[in-house]
Amino acid sequence: MKYHVWTEGCQMNVADSRRLSSALQKLGFEPSATAEGADIIVLNTCVVRQSAEDKAIGRLSSLRPLKEKNPDLVINLMGCLVGVQGNPAMQKRFPWVDVFSAPSDPNPLLAYLNTRLDKAESDEWRQKMDAILDDDFTLPPVDQAAMVSENLPIVLGCSHACSYCVIPHKRGRERSRAFEQILLEAQGLVDRGAREIVLLGQIVDRYGLDIPGSPLLEDLLKSLSQIEALKRIRFLTSHPNWMSDALIQSVADLSKVMPHIEVPIQAGDDEILSAMRRGYSAENYRKLVQKLRATIPGVSIATDIIVGFPGESEAAFMNTYKLLEDLRLDVAHLARYSPRPNTYSAKFLQDDVPAEEKKRRFRLLEDLQANIVAEINQAYLNQSVPVLFEAKAKQRWRGRTPTNRLVFIESDESLLGQERDVRITWTGPWSLIGELS
Repeated sequence: MKYHVWTEGCQMNVADSRRLSSALQKLGFEPSATAEGADIIVLNTCVVRQSAEDKAIGRLSSLRPLKEKNPDLVINLMGCLVGVQGNPAMQKRFPWVDVFSAPSDPNPLLAYLNTRLDKAESDEWRQKMDAILDDDFTLPPVDQAAMVSENLPIVLGCSHACSYCVIPHKRGRERSRAFEQILLEAQGLVDRGAREIVLLGQIVDRYGLDIPGSPLLEDLLKSLSQIEALKRIRFLTSHPNWMSDALIQSVADLSKVMPHIEVPIQAGDDEILSAMRRGYSAENYRKLVQKLRATIPGVSIATDIIVGFPGESEAAFMNTYKLLEDLRLDVAHLARYSPRPNTYSAKFLQDDVPAEEKKRRFRLLEDLQANIVAEINQAYLNQSVPVLFEAKAKQRWRGRTPTNRLVFIESDESLLGQERDVRITWTGPWSLIGELS
C-alpha cells in the first residue's frame, strides 16, 4: 500500500509530515508521488493566513472525487485547520475525510489504521503499530537516509498570544520537549546522514522555560555541538524578548551554530507593536540588532513584517519602512494582514486598511528589501565561502552559506552532504552562483 503527504505552511509542518512519513514507512507503506496513486492521503494544513487556509480547503475539496471513486481510500486532514481542540464543523463540512489530526499528532491516523487493518495484517505489523502508538511524539527512524538539513521540533505550541496570531489556539500551549529526547533524535538523524539540524519552535528561545530546572536553548546548542558528524546547527523562530545575552554569546562561541538569526519585528511603529501585543518597542529591536552585530561576527538577521495591521496609518507604515531602510537586514519575510478566527485582533480590531493599500505597502517594502539584499550580496562577489550542499536540481547543486544564503553551482562531483569552499561568481537579491574553489 502507498501513502501521499501534502504539506502546506511552516517548517514545523514539514517536520510533522516527515515524522508521520517515518511511521508509515516503518509499517511498510511506500510513498506515492501523487494522490491518485495512493491508498492513504494526508493533508497537513496551515491557517496562519487566509490564503493558506483557502489553499488547503481547495486541495481537500479536490480529493472528494477520488474518495467517491474509491471508498477504501483513507483521507487524513491534519494540522492547524483541525487544531488541538478538534473541529466538529470540519467533520460536517468534509464528510469524505476519515481522520482528523491535530498538529504534531500522528496518532489519530495510526490508531485508525490499526483498527481498520487489524484483521488483515500480520502479528508483526500489529506489534510495530503498538510500539509506535506507545511512543510519545518521537517516532522510530526508518532505514532510509535523512535529508542533509533536517528540522527538529524542540518547542511545541505557543503561550505568548500575539493579537493577530492563531497559533496558540491551533497548536495549544507551549511545551518544551525533553532534553535527552532531543539529543537522542538528533543523533539518530545524524547517523542516517543529516549534516545540519534546524531546531524549531514558535518561540524557540523559550526552550526549557516551562520545565523547572530544565536546560535552556544555549545548553542544548552546546550539547548538540558535541555530535561529531554534525556540521551545522540553526534555530528558529526567535522573539526579541527572549534573545538572552547568554544565547547570543553561545551563537558567537559555538562554531557549529550558524551566524544566522531569525527574529521578527512585525512592525516598526510602537503603537502598532502595542496593538499586536508584541511586548517591545521599535527602539528595543534596534538595540537588539546592534547587540547581535556587535557580538556575532558577520551575523545575518532575518525578520518578519505584517503590513496593513488594523489602525496602521500612513505614518505608522513609514515608521516600518524607515526601520527596514535603516537596519538593512538580510531577509524580510513580508505578509499582508488578514484577520484569523479566535484572535484578539479579529474579535476587537477593525480591519480598516483597504486591500489595495495593503498591496501597495507590501510592494514598497518588497522593492526596498530587494535593493538592500542585492547590495549586501554584492560583497560576496569573488569571495570564497563554505557551502553545505543539500540537493541537486536541474543539473545544478544547491547549498547554503553559514549566513543561510542560497548558492548554486555546476559540478559533476557528488557533493551531497559535503561542505565545500565556493568562489562566488554572480550575485542577486535572492541567490548566489559560484564554482568550487
